[in-house]
Amino acid sequence: MPTLVQTQDSTSPAQQAPVVAPQSPYPLTVLDAAKPANEDLEAQAKTLEGHPDYRVLRRLQPRLVWPAAQGQDVVRVVVLDTETTGLDHAKDKIIELALLRVDVDRATGLPVGPVQVFDELEDPGMPIPKEAMAITGITDADVAGKRLDESRIAALMSDVDVVIAHNAGFDRPFCEARLPLFRNFAWACSFADLDWKAQGRSSSKLEALAQGLGLFYDAHRAEMDCHALLAVLAAPLPKVPETTAMACLLAGAQTPFFRLQATGAPFDAKDLLKARAYRWNAELRVWHTRLGDEAALEAECVWLKAKVYGQRSASVMVEKVDALTKYAARSGAMATRPL
Repeated sequence: MPTLVQTQDSTSPAQQAPVVAPQSPYPLTVLDAAKPANEDLEAQAKTLEGHPDYRVLRRLQPRLVWPAAQGQDVVRVVVLDTETTGLDHAKDKIIELALLRVDVDRATGLPVGPVQVFDELEDPGMPIPKEAMAITGITDADVAGKRLDESRIAALMSDVDVVIAHNAGFDRPFCEARLPLFRNFAWACSFADLDWKAQGRSSSKLEALAQGLGLFYDAHRAEMDCHALLAVLAAPLPKVPETTAMACLLAGAQTPFFRLQATGAPFDAKDLLKARAYRWNAELRVWHTRLGDEAALEAECVWLKAKVYGQRSASVMVEKVDALTKYAARSGAMATRPL
């Protein structure tokens, strides 16, 4: 299916033109190539949007001011993203940190008022690996001698209720290793805490979610990733248009979840556990799964005893992960639970 993509380059608006996939089997009934080159591109885009054979993408325009709050019940959030030298928070370092601080109306799940922006680079004290440089475009020269302004970060974070990242399991350990103050906040993950597949999205990747809204942007730089995430979170959910992804995240941000380990599960139960979405922890050598509340935990323990342990007496390990330990490298409260 042909796709129209708006692009921005150094040419003037009069020289820009929509890019349309060639050799379409359908007649160009909606785009007349003979029209003047300076015709309003947005009008063309809207025309194409009305045709079933075209999809239109627009460049994301960061929004720095939202409508004023209508009530007093707001929650203050920070949308966060990092760029790093690698994937291991124990040895790799942050090279860029971006934060968007904004209030959210609890009733509507929409941002309100101004957006405060923080985006700074930091010298990691080591050469940036070529793989990280290729992804981010950040070079050793870009970060040379630079350091995050810790006092500005502390001021911005002083009265924040929730930190949101699209891969909080990655970002939180890096942030806590660099700035311990991030240990003091509830974190939510827009990748793991939302069932995007149930919302009809084919991918949970941020770029794909933005494209689902008809947006494209320059990914893998922290600030633009934050703006893209805020746009995705502020949009109505595809299957539940009366609410937003932001509202769903905030509703569950303070709620603990449980990580259940099928301790000592028989080897021949591995396929059964895998089919039930358990994951293998190679370091601990145990199958584990995540459960959203106490009722789900109790039901899962009943299933384990019947299907995996054959009604034999057994004990499993349960980790209770609260808002302050969600997505952190440290563990939550561990307890043994008899089946």
